[in-house]
Formats: sequence, structure tokens, C-alpha cells
Amino acid sequence: MGPDGKAMAPSHTRRRGRLYRFYRTATSLKLCHDACPIRAVPAGEVEAAVINQIRALLCAPEVVVRTWRAACLDDEQVNERQVVEALQRLDPLWDQLFPAEQARILQLLVARVGVRLDGLEITLRVEGIGSLMEELRLQEATEHHAA
Repeated sequence: MGPDGKAMAPSHTRRRGRLYRFYRTATSLKLCHDACPIRAVPAGEVEAAVINQIRALLCAPEVVVRTWRAACLDDEQVNERQVVEALQRLDPLWDQLFPAEQARILQLLVARVGVRLDGLEITLRVEGIGSLMEELRLQEATEHHAA
């Protein structure tokens, strides 16, 4: 979402054989340039910032505690250490994931990204964090049984 409150759409252009990806506001697509102070932002920069924020947030103590509390509602046997370990496994694993899996995880975790004049505003899906944590716990349990 752009600073004008309108949706942003992915777009691209080619110059001298090179692909440039960016997000454009719906307002700029309609050529109403005065209505939006930011008409386009580089896609790579926005995506990298979102990924870095998600990786940092998953290690934040308040996110760990909230995730643990949510997990306890589904499974009373879950302890805080299991949640911490599951969430910490994602950071080193991230770079090894296929882009499609990274995209799936981001869709699970991110409800909306807002582009503002002073930066980005990322809205998380709280239920997505719990789902991801459960996936990571199940993967760890499967790996322990296979070993």
C-alpha cells in the first residue's frame, strides 16, 4: 500500500537489456502524479527490508512469548524453549530455501506492507507465526526420528 492509501502493484521495465522491478501506486498508474508523493519504489529494496524485518521480529522476545502463548492454546505440552528453538531455526535456514518457499512463508507471515514517506509499515499475521512455528516444530521432530 502506498502513502496515499492505495494499493501498489508490481511492475518492471527493461533498459539496455537489464530488468528493473518496482512497485507502483495505482494513483501513478492512472497518471495522477500530484496525488501521491511516492509513485514507485524499487522492488528489491522493499522485499529485502521486509525479509530483514521478519527475520529480526521472529527473534524478538515479545514475539516469542506471544507465539508461545498462542501455541499453548493448541497444545498444552508446548514449552517456551521449543518455541524459541523453532523460531531460531528459521533464520539460518532462510537462505537455503527455494524462492517459492520463501514467498509462501512471507505470505503466511505478512498481512500488508505499507510504503510511507518515512519508511515501511509491516503488518504481520499473528496466526501465521503460530502456523510457521508449528511447521518448524514438526520438521524438527521428523528430523530427530529419522536420525
